[in-house]
Amino acid sequence: MKAAIFHGAQKPLTVEQVDIDEPQEHEVLLRMVATGVCHSDLHFTEGLWPHPAPAVLGHEGAGVVEKVGKGVTYVKPGDHVISCVSVFCGHCDQCLTGHPNLCVNNTTGMRGKNEKPRLSQQGKPIHTLATLGTFAEKMLVHENALVKITDKIGLDRAALIGCGVTTGVGAVLNTAKIEPGSDVVVFGCGGVGISAIQGARIAGAGRIFAVDQFENKLAMARKFGATHTIDASQSDPVKEIKTLTEGRGADYSFEAVGLKKLAEQCFECIRPGGTATIIGMIPFGQKVELDGAAFLSERKIQGTLMGSNRFRIDMPKYINYYLDGRLNLDDMISRRGKIEDINEAFRAMKAGEVARSVLMFE
Repeated sequence: MKAAIFHGAQKPLTVEQVDIDEPQEHEVLLRMVATGVCHSDLHFTEGLWPHPAPAVLGHEGAGVVEKVGKGVTYVKPGDHVISCVSVFCGHCDQCLTGHPNLCVNNTTGMRGKNEKPRLSQQGKPIHTLATLGTFAEKMLVHENALVKITDKIGLDRAALIGCGVTTGVGAVLNTAKIEPGSDVVVFGCGGVGISAIQGARIAGAGRIFAVDQFENKLAMARKFGATHTIDASQSDPVKEIKTLTEGRGADYSFEAVGLKKLAEQCFECIRPGGTATIIGMIPFGQKVELDGAAFLSERKIQGTLMGSNRFRIDMPKYINYYLDGRLNLDDMISRRGKIEDINEAFRAMKAGEVARSVLMFE
């Protein structure tokens, strides 16, 4: 099969032929239909987060089940599915208390060291990102990395739910649990930020402030539900937010890029008692600096992992939002391309030209 191979940081991905094994116990072989290109993938290609090479990156995908291994009862050939990085074991404390995204058994979904690798090239193993690797024509994964979905939604749109939408919408609805009428700020208007804006709209936020340095992305933010936009290249967003909220600050804020400075501004712009949620992947090893005195006003800062998802519950719910017209996935896809367009998709992302690029395999 064809796959886009990561050979190390600061190197372009190359499309090559890779061998894929047959499904073993509890494994599912998928024919990939679509994959989104997420900012998290860019972090690995730029070396901001380490990842072993060679590898197939990509983690936001949707496809059709081709074959299942022994013991698989959840899906069957022909089923439409979305993959998710929140592979769960189903029996640890986190899973049993409703937090499968925080599953502590991090070997769930992996093959053993002495087992044949799922992917290989000339007999040598190929790594995959988060046991997935959606930048390939096929994918072999543990059944607990999949959610079965209706065929009423196009798989190009469904792919977005595999990460960006679940992360952004979930951070608002599940992690922060914002209250109706709240003032909400979203820093960064890419795919995840746009999803957070939509989550705030769905939750009944009063005012939604979108912050970005690209005017075209601010225009997108308005289309998806932002009531106010702030161009961070022209003014201090914290001062702007304080002015627009009559000096009090926002009730909730979300950082959706993964930058230290934005995480600090995300905290600085909230009111006493407010909550800042950091969604983005801040580069590995960097630390966020905050004014200690601000904690005396009960301001809170918290993280979120994949929108605190219970993905087999949440993803079908988000699809229903889409089918009901409450969640706009159609306009989130700025460009479609093929696997050979992967490096161009990364360039367009860095340039702020797209909300999401989606690569199609058929």
